[in-house]
Parts: sequence; structure tokens; C-alpha cells
Amino acid sequence: MSKQIGVLPVVTTATAATAFVVTWSSGFIIPAFATVEVSPLTLLVWRFAPLAVALLVLVVVSGAATGMHRRELRIQASIGIFAQFGYCIAVYGAVAAGIATGTVALIDAVQPLVVAVLVGPILGLRVRGAQWVGLGVGAIGVLLVVQSQLGATEAPPAAYALPAVAMVCVIVGTLLQRKTGVQTGVLVTLTVHVTVTAALLVVIAAVTGTLVPPASGSFWLAVVLTAAAPTLAAYGLYWWLLKRIGITALQALLFLIAPTTSLAGTILLGEPLTILTIAGFALCGAGVALVLVSEVRSARVDSRRGASRRPDDAQRLSRPEHRTVEEW
Repeated sequence: MSKQIGVLPVVTTATAATAFVVTWSSGFIIPAFATVEVSPLTLLVWRFAPLAVALLVLVVVSGAATGMHRRELRIQASIGIFAQFGYCIAVYGAVAAGIATGTVALIDAVQPLVVAVLVGPILGLRVRGAQWVGLGVGAIGVLLVVQSQLGATEAPPAAYALPAVAMVCVIVGTLLQRKTGVQTGVLVTLTVHVTVTAALLVVIAAVTGTLVPPASGSFWLAVVLTAAAPTLAAYGLYWWLLKRIGITALQALLFLIAPTTSLAGTILLGEPLTILTIAGFALCGAGVALVLVSEVRSARVDSRRGASRRPDDAQRLSRPEHRTVEEW
């Protein structure tokens, strides 16, 4: 299932996965502080617009988009509309409505199961038995944490549809990327996604009268943090990991977003942390471990089979001077 985790150094992959979980979780926590007195749209506009300009300049100067076809650009723009614009609008709306950050992340964390169901018929990939078990264990963990947080806020019932919308947006964006098979570099991918998102946000904010930012230092600190962590780092790592460890393993990692966000919400926002919540954390971690171990074992089996079918190629790849960057 794509390039697998066993091909890369374990430390590099583990570090990237940890950074992904932390930075993605920050996307739920920061808005809880920053949107108390400011419209979520205002924060989103200034999170994306300056960053879009900076990324466009970087791409032009570096020539990273040289040779990019219009079809690829259209596909990446479509992915960005779902994976960044739709997702961020829904998440910020949910947090601003008063839903606990952990609950938003937990509803969002259901997406690995949905992807696992869709990955076969849509992408023609097989989800192995151990992976189903891991995803199921992780889902039980998520449900336990959700139960521990129910009733913690007074958000209107309709607001709970927003995290579900965010989940669907990321699923659609991810499946679009996998179905179309585009191999755009991370820098260009981020640039297209951020630019499309910024353009849509500016138009909406201008129409709704939420374009002008406040002069407070705390707002601009939130802008910098959201641009650096959940935008550049989290999304960059998301697409990087998608290519390296496969869609099932990456979706399993998303189970860790929920407990990480809940823990941060407890420490920073005073959200409840119970024995039930901790039990859910443990199950989430166990589910992720099962999926990732299955990915590693499958990669090794596939590698052995490939080597037995192509002994000449295996011998060639065993010599360092003939390995490509991707093979390392």
C-alpha cells in the first residue's frame, strides 16, 4: 500500500509521526483561545493569506513548480478545497460554537474507519485483518473518550454536525489524492492548497465584514502559531507521511489526535480528564500499534517476494551507489 514504513529509517518516521500528531492537535487548541473575541473567519483569513503570498514567492524563486501540468494543478486545487478550506472552516466553526476541543477531534477521528471501508472499492486496495482489528480497537478508544466528554459544554446540537463535515472533507481530499495518483512535491502541494483556501476565505470574509483584523498582540501570535504548526507542519507532514507509510497507517495515526487534543484541553482549557478518558487513550494507542506493526510486516513480506522474483534487481539495490532517494 504505497511506500511503506519499513523502507525509511525508523527514527525518522517515528519523529515525523509524532510531530504530525502534535502539530495537527494544535489546530484544535489554538482556535479555542484565539476565537473567543474574534470571528473564526478573521483568524482563518490572516492565517492563510500572508502564508499563501510567502509560499507563492518561494515556489517561484525555487522553481519547484516547473513542469507542473494544468491537470495536476486542477487536481491539487480540488484537494485543497476539501482538505484545507472545508476542513478548517468546519473545525473553527465547531470550536467557536463551544464544542470541547477534544470532542471536535474525537468526532474527526472517526475518519480512519470510514476510509478503511472505502479504501477497497474506491482505491482497489486490501485492508488486512490485523489492520481491521487495530482500527476497531482504536474506534472503541475514541468512543470511550467521547463518552467521558459528553455534557461538558452547552453547544447547540446542530453544531455537532460541523466536526462530521470536517471529517468528510479530509476523507474526500485524501481519497482524491490517492485515486488520481498525483505525485506533486510537498512544497507545491501546500502552496496550491493554501492559496486556494486563502482566496476563498478572503472573498467570504469581505462579504461578511470579517476581513479587518484586530490590533491585539495575542491575535497576531495566534496567526503565527496557526500558520506554522497546523498549516505548514501538520499538512506538510500529512502528505509526506501519506506517500511514505500508506493511507491505512496514516489514518490510524489520526486516532492519536483525539487523546492528544483531549490531554492538551485538560491542561490548557480545564476540560475533563477521567479514568474513562485515560482508558480510551490506551486503546487508541494499542489500535495504532496494531495497524503500524501490520504495515511493517507486510512491507517485509512484499520486499522478500519482490527480491525472489527479481534477483538481479535485488542485488543491484543492495549496492548503496545504485539506490535512489526514494529507496533510502
